[in-house]
Amino acid sequence: MAKHEFGIMERAPSPGERYDTYEPERYGCISVPDEDLEGLFADLRINVYWHTLDRPEKGLAYCGITLIPPDAVPSILADIDGVEKLTPLKSLLLQARDENRFVIHYGL
Repeated sequence: MAKHEFGIMERAPSPGERYDTYEPERYGCISVPDEDLEGLFADLRINVYWHTLDRPEKGLAYCGITLIPPDAVPSILADIDGVEKLTPLKSLLLQARDENRFVIHYGL
């Protein structure tokens, strides 16, 4: 089963720092099945970064690494509100919001 992984970053990334290595255990990632996120990718147009703060983009990197800044987390929470199968993701995002932390997303 194809899956995405989301975790909370202990510290904010720095400009010039790249995130190209798959390290889900480092961030205590949770897995979310790809089919549970299908509709979210098409509609999610939040400001994020792909692999580095030097590459601003819109939406999650489907097959890459996304750095989700704290100010983008409320938009994702609004988009997944009421979607029961995304409750673990919602819990992680609420924690990130409350702690004002970046979230890292590993795509497929």
